[in-house]
Amino acid sequence: STGGEIVRSYLQPLAALAGIAPNLKLGATVTAITREGRDKLADEGRAEAPFVVRYRDSSGEHRVAARAVIDASGTWTRPNPIGVDGLTVPGETEAADRIAYGIPDVAGTERAAYAGKRTLVIGGGHSAINVALALMQLQEEAPKTEIFWALRRAGVERLLGGGLNDKLPERGALGLAARQAMQEGRLNMLAPFSVGRIETTADGLAVEASHGGKPTRLEVDRIVVATGFRPDLSFLDELRIALDPAVEATPALAPLIDPNLHSCGTVPPHGIAELLHPEPGFTIVGSKSYGRAPTFLMATGYEQVRSVVADIAGDHEAARDVRLVLPETGVCNSDPLPQAAASGCCGGPAPAGVDACCIKDADAKAAGESGCGCGSTVVIEPASKSSCCGAAA
Repeated sequence: STGGEIVRSYLQPLAALAGIAPNLKLGATVTAITREGRDKLADEGRAEAPFVVRYRDSSGEHRVAARAVIDASGTWTRPNPIGVDGLTVPGETEAADRIAYGIPDVAGTERAAYAGKRTLVIGGGHSAINVALALMQLQEEAPKTEIFWALRRAGVERLLGGGLNDKLPERGALGLAARQAMQEGRLNMLAPFSVGRIETTADGLAVEASHGGKPTRLEVDRIVVATGFRPDLSFLDELRIALDPAVEATPALAPLIDPNLHSCGTVPPHGIAELLHPEPGFTIVGSKSYGRAPTFLMATGYEQVRSVVADIAGDHEAARDVRLVLPETGVCNSDPLPQAAASGCCGGPAPAGVDACCIKDADAKAAGESGCGCGSTVVIEPASKSSCCGAAA
């Protein structure tokens, strides 16, 4: 489902329910959460004291008391900057009017800004694939549109995913469609690529970068940054939360999703037990619970919420009975997938640890041929607009 479909078919009817509508505050920004009359240091009576949530809207500042707090605020408002060191690069802030973060509607509402222009897409996840494929659709209508796709690492196999073996067909189709675009030369791939500085010129942007270890300068009109997101923890300062120092997820969840340890998007089922913080009654769910890890799926969030709400309601057995089976990506190994994997299956055995359908077989079947027996024929449809499969780039 697209984001718009989810809003129309689920969120709007949910918001209209009699038990929710009178208590729903729209256009509000939470500025702080604490315990009534207690700062972070205070121990006495802490667990019994209600939470106080401060928020701001068009009419001013307000506060509401609560027995429990579930932070499902997501990460969409805090996109990662361009720098590979986690910081903005010199000139990035000054060029803000020519830089978009996330997945802009390049072939739809924002078409005029990208048609016939030179666009640099930065990122190595499904968000970047979505943007690149949408720009290719625009390219068919506006042939002068040029697309540059920059990746931090040289290898693209993990990015393209498991193809036919991916249990989420839309996600697998994205990777196969991106591979076909590369083979056709419609994407100017830049890998490994890291931006050092951006200069705003009279004609657009001059990007000073390192490409393959050598300095380079690229002239473009616009940049789309699809390098993932990070959680906003600023309003949680007075709560006792425990986060992994790298992933920024709970210590119990972080090892399950740390991209330094897992190259696949497959995550074991988890619920309240993995989401607990030292602050009783407070939990973080949804994409924010994954911190900086990019593998969150909406199905995960639904099960997290079910488990947390069951715990709040006192049904602790149901809260810990987590049975969700998440779809596998089709590529799951403990180390980055080597380039040599591309020559497996149809020309010899695939390297140990690689359980994806062989790449040549996927390519053959994408072209309507029979392949070499690594699975059934697949029909690849164009990526649907604004489809992102719930996974952070």
